[in-house]
Amino acid sequence: MSDEDRACCSPARETDHTGHGDASTADPDWRTEPATEDDERTARMVRIDGGTFRMGTDEAVGFPEDGEGPVREVTTEPYYVDRYAVTNAEFLAFVRETGYTTDAERFGWSFVFEDFVAEGDREHAQDRVPGADWWLAVAGADWFHPRGPSSSVVDDDLLKHPVTHVSWADAAAYAEWAGKRLPTEAEWERAARGGREGTRFPWGDELEPGGEHRCNVWQGDFPERNTGADGYLATAPVDAYEPNGFGLYDVCGNVWEWCRDWFSPDHHTTDAYDPENPTGPESGDERVMRGGSHLCHESWCNRYRLAARSSNDPESSTGNVGFRCVVDAAR
Repeated sequence: MSDEDRACCSPARETDHTGHGDASTADPDWRTEPATEDDERTARMVRIDGGTFRMGTDEAVGFPEDGEGPVREVTTEPYYVDRYAVTNAEFLAFVRETGYTTDAERFGWSFVFEDFVAEGDREHAQDRVPGADWWLAVAGADWFHPRGPSSSVVDDDLLKHPVTHVSWADAAAYAEWAGKRLPTEAEWERAARGGREGTRFPWGDELEPGGEHRCNVWQGDFPERNTGADGYLATAPVDAYEPNGFGLYDVCGNVWEWCRDWFSPDHHTTDAYDPENPTGPESGDERVMRGGSHLCHESWCNRYRLAARSSNDPESSTGNVGFRCVVDAAR
């Protein structure tokens, strides 16, 4: 994946790592305390039984350089997964209880899509991203002020929308507070497929079957014209579209979702790869993101498909990246 391709999905902060830091995937204690159905952590979650599925794609529509293929059989142990991406309301509860400060707040800025910068905050735009100049570094933008310092998730009625402008480190901190963790990439894809294999989306291969919008992606001509034909110009509420076969919402579009794994385009083709509960390489520079976002369009990047992959620096934050959590399940 080239730097320009990555910037299309979500640009990197390119810092000297002065934020929260990062944990190794090799951590032996990364799993959670196993949960049962009466565990309060499993409210608003779905149980995924242990089993094997076919991960990835060999279709020409994919991006081989991203490591989408080859298709391989992967086994996961049982786990619970959030029905919805973590919302602004849930993240607000976390911040109020812990006093947590996100990486965007520490750095003093975050990336906002040009058209979404609040009108009164244009003066706070600092730089554009080379090769993806629709991304602006906006001073004062963060999870609570997603369009710039004059915006607010409360005043703009975004509490039921997915939290954005959160780094991988921020997502991991929330998950730990909730007694959960971020999903491995394999866990994410198995849950997102909703019991279906080989299709591009949870509902089949057509993005808009019968002209019906099934997810929140860019409508129009990217990046110049956004018609909002699917009902939303930016993020949508986490329950705006129908769920997949497992009852998960918004696994395609709306916001990218952080996964636990370090990103590698070829680790799964090496002898070091274990298809039994794979966790990705032991180290790396970027973390995996899955699912695509409201800024994805087939004319530029069709990474809103189930097998599509992207990545970013674990301290980076943008207006189109969020997350959902998992909990290990008792057998």
